[in-house]
Amino acid sequence: QPLDWKYLTAANAAADHHHVVSLLKKIYKHKWISTGISKGGETALIYKTLYPDDVDISVCYVGPLCFSVEDGRHEPFICCKVAHETDRNKVRDFQMEALKRRNKIFPMFKKLCEDNKYTFNIPLQEIYDYCVLEFSFSFWQWGWKTSSIPSANASNSDIFNFLVRVCSPDYFAFGADDNSLSFFIQAARELGYYGYDTKPFDKYLKIKTAEGYLQKIFLPKDLKVEFDSTISQQCAVFLKNNDPKMIFVYGEYDPWSAAAVDFSGKTNMLKAVCPGGSHASRIRSFDTDTQKEIIDRINKWLE
Repeated sequence: QPLDWKYLTAANAAADHHHVVSLLKKIYKHKWISTGISKGGETALIYKTLYPDDVDISVCYVGPLCFSVEDGRHEPFICCKVAHETDRNKVRDFQMEALKRRNKIFPMFKKLCEDNKYTFNIPLQEIYDYCVLEFSFSFWQWGWKTSSIPSANASNSDIFNFLVRVCSPDYFAFGADDNSLSFFIQAARELGYYGYDTKPFDKYLKIKTAEGYLQKIFLPKDLKVEFDSTISQQCAVFLKNNDPKMIFVYGEYDPWSAAAVDFSGKTNMLKAVCPGGSHASRIRSFDTDTQKEIIDRINKWLE
């Protein structure tokens, strides 16, 4: 104490990985694979970009490559591209219902937060707004089915229970000992994140804008972070100019796939998008033929 967050950078993290691998290579002398999921998938990409000769193969699961704090590609994906229009409408209608019933549902929401002793950087009424806005992202990210959404005639408690099941307010809770604090600082500084489209709900929201929410909700009040896209740009250039042995796995319905890596015309690199898949998509999520294609490629690289 006090924590000095200036040392929390993607380059420092990659240097740590490089140091560990360099030491262990003295013992384990055969081929190496690095892998990671979500932020870990992006971490594996950054590590490969900065230390391209450290490992032979990289398998990056559902890792985004964002270029700003609120990247801008996720909102139109959720609004107009994910799944089918009827499904998107069901999700949006539920969000609208939760906002229209605020006066009935908010007391339950408040009690849940008080019972669990959640603390927040912004007023609780605004946290309710953000739970509703986050609902659509979380819904598609984790592969919920629209058939599970309560109808417009459902009770207030049913609407409340489903809202907090899909997006619990503890996601927005702040604490100095929060294990996710370092992640949000990295997202605000270098890794980027997503924004919220408030336009469909403006009439019912307490907040005037969701812009800059990462800083307001997730970061310590005395910590001001400026975003630097250098590392993301480095990764994009690396993928464009090279063809390393890398596999990228995404879920088709996962909003993070809106910020998937982009490349074409490569011999080694493979991007596999699981049809209807979520943030939980893995190699085993694909059909048998695609699984075999991916695993055969890895085995060939290991020969």
